[in-house]
Amino acid sequence: MRYYIIVGEASGDLHASNLMKGLLSLDPEAEFRYYGGDRMKAVGGTLVKHFKNLAYMGFIPVLTHLGTILRAMKECKDDVVAWHPDALILVDYPSFNLDVAKYVKRHTDIPVLYYISPKIWAWKEYRLKAIKRDVDRMFSILPFEVDYYKRHNYDIDYVGNPCVDAVEEFRQSEAGHHDFPTFAKDNGLDPNRPLIALLAGSRKQEVKDNLGMMIKAASVYCNDYQLVIAGMTTLGEDEYRKHIPDGAEVHIVYDQTYPLLHHSTAALVTSGTATLETAIFGVPQVVCYYTPVPRLIHYLRQRLLKVKYISLVNLIADKEVVQELVDVRMTIEEIRQELSAILPGGEGRERMLTDYARLMEVLGTAGASKRAAEGMLRYLQNRKNN
Repeated sequence: MRYYIIVGEASGDLHASNLMKGLLSLDPEAEFRYYGGDRMKAVGGTLVKHFKNLAYMGFIPVLTHLGTILRAMKECKDDVVAWHPDALILVDYPSFNLDVAKYVKRHTDIPVLYYISPKIWAWKEYRLKAIKRDVDRMFSILPFEVDYYKRHNYDIDYVGNPCVDAVEEFRQSEAGHHDFPTFAKDNGLDPNRPLIALLAGSRKQEVKDNLGMMIKAASVYCNDYQLVIAGMTTLGEDEYRKHIPDGAEVHIVYDQTYPLLHHSTAALVTSGTATLETAIFGVPQVVCYYTPVPRLIHYLRQRLLKVKYISLVNLIADKEVVQELVDVRMTIEEIRQELSAILPGGEGRERMLTDYARLMEVLGTAGASKRAAEGMLRYLQNRKNN
């Protein structure tokens, strides 16, 4: 069968690439065409547009690049219709993907499958109407979403979390078996000093908003630890260097987030999939997410958000496992204080590691990508038979 897949950021590229591998294991003749990234390209098929040309967030960046986004959306709709796949698979990225789903549903008979649900349980619940109308089947990676959708009379499939798959795949790989001295040598690091990882996000705006504060907060630990940024070559070196203060000892490793986490003692992480990946690696973390006009955002969060937490770790655990420094709490002083608590000897480190172990019990075992692929093929076969 032929599958058209749309992702809009690095985490989607990772999880879609593993889904593609799952589909190929069940459907060896599978053909892929996609808006995606390098990981998907490595699996095979045709890359139509790279996600880095679409990864804008925040009101101003989106507004200034609106023409680019709208052109890409039209091109995508036309391309899906022209290629006419056996299934359109959407991966997160709701603002773009739900618009494409609406168009495809209105103008074709192509089945629309969604992998990794939009976070409508947090806000923008109005999108539920569009999902019910335009998405034939939803494949969820968060266990609490099953009950949420059920309350709104929409059945979904929970397939497990692909982050568990991705981390397990890394641990079984050659890189996953490298010791710290090897990693340090390969990346110009000191093999005698442990690491604090800085994961400031996958978009330029996230790096701009968070990285400088992370570095300033963590620099007081530079005598005992090395600060290492999880960089992405798609963003370019300048996007990181311009946020590093003169004279600060900060290293960057590119496209090695998993090896970096594997060897890190603690991490400062911008909210997103990375918070969950950090927890699966068993690395104590502080979630850091800068917002403009923090007092206003704090006010709006209290009144608009429908959930208690913003990090996936806390949402899945349904408790405060990791500290979330958002809006008024996102200060250099708070970051430094919470980081101190999770470093070796800190009062919060062992408690967080214990909570991580409970979190893994909730997430379940690896195999999400394969289960998602099985569910999609089963749905498509049943649809064809009926």
